[in-house]
Amino acid sequence: MAVTSKSIEQVAEEAAAGPGPNEEVEERVTPLELFFDLVFVFAITQVTQFIADDPSWGGMARGMLILALVWWAWVGYSWLTNWLDTEADRTRLAIFAAMAAMFVVSLAIPGAFSDDAVVFAFAYAFVRVLHILLFAYASNDVDIVGATKRFAPAVGLSLALIFTAAFLDGPAQGVLWALAVLIDFGGALLGGSGWKLHPTHFAERHGLIVIIAFGESIVATGLGASETTLTLGVVAAATFGIVIAAALWWAYFDVVAIVAERRLKEAPHAEQVSMARDSYSYIHLLLIAGIVLLALGMKKTIGDIGEPLKTVPAVALCGGVALYLLGHVAFRLRNIGTLNKQRVVVASIATALILPATRLDALVTVTLLAVLTAGLITYEAIRFSEARQRIRASVHA
Repeated sequence: MAVTSKSIEQVAEEAAAGPGPNEEVEERVTPLELFFDLVFVFAITQVTQFIADDPSWGGMARGMLILALVWWAWVGYSWLTNWLDTEADRTRLAIFAAMAAMFVVSLAIPGAFSDDAVVFAFAYAFVRVLHILLFAYASNDVDIVGATKRFAPAVGLSLALIFTAAFLDGPAQGVLWALAVLIDFGGALLGGSGWKLHPTHFAERHGLIVIIAFGESIVATGLGASETTLTLGVVAAATFGIVIAAALWWAYFDVVAIVAERRLKEAPHAEQVSMARDSYSYIHLLLIAGIVLLALGMKKTIGDIGEPLKTVPAVALCGGVALYLLGHVAFRLRNIGTLNKQRVVVASIATALILPATRLDALVTVTLLAVLTAGLITYEAIRFSEARQRIRASVHA
């Protein structure tokens, strides 16, 4: 179903009006889910380090393929725990088993395309198959079971490709990985309308994973600083890295997350499921990938602030910011039907900074990005101050 185009002012007025008559009390994210998400902190860190160890175009491409698979595994469990009773003992034990397997996946990430490819494939298959079994057999809802059965063949084919790729190398291995990702992501479209969700819980869960990704970017910046002499320039670069992270955090949590959650809650059920899939399961990968690339860029920047960044780290630093903001643009287009022009402009400027970043000192580049992202937030806070106040006030109404 099409999403009606609305201005930020119209959205603010709807938010200020309070909850609709059909809205139900929603569940919140549970401690078990937060515990489960901790393993993904390590997985995201491993992906960042994977690219940092091979800062080439091939290394970046392989890192993004790994991130896509890791993300899709997390997405599957975000839908699962959104519907299943996480307080049940059998559910807890199953989630713990998935955590253990996902931790092995994370450990195998450095060698996912080489020595540990088979280990990665087996552990990842365990995570995905357990997810399917839980959805199919632990749910008492006929529609969900039917949707799971329609979705399962795509998972099976994707896993078969990952296993096959484990015994190959070179371009053929990368092609099979790419096909596996495309088939797995496409499989979500085959589930049809059988999926169900608690919208507030679903939106909150994705907001928390964004925070986790930001936490990883801060850790990467800190680790980069710990590996070099703590000069004034390093302190400045690290500080500007925090400014960028804070600006990007603000871009999501100040208003966007609030409006998106409300739109999801108000949508009819048929549209609600497709909106959750598109806006959160698909589009949020752009946000997470942007943050991971930013973390890589900051790690390389801190490592040598007085030299220009090489091409791939420059793409990661500037392109990561651009990708994150373009993810926001896609998020708003899908939910509200309007274009966030200022974020398109800033994403374009960040992209244009890639070439200068290979010629300017890394400290200069990160300073420019800090000014650019902070300027975006300042502009939006002033330009949309009244609408912003109404939206944020509605949360506490």
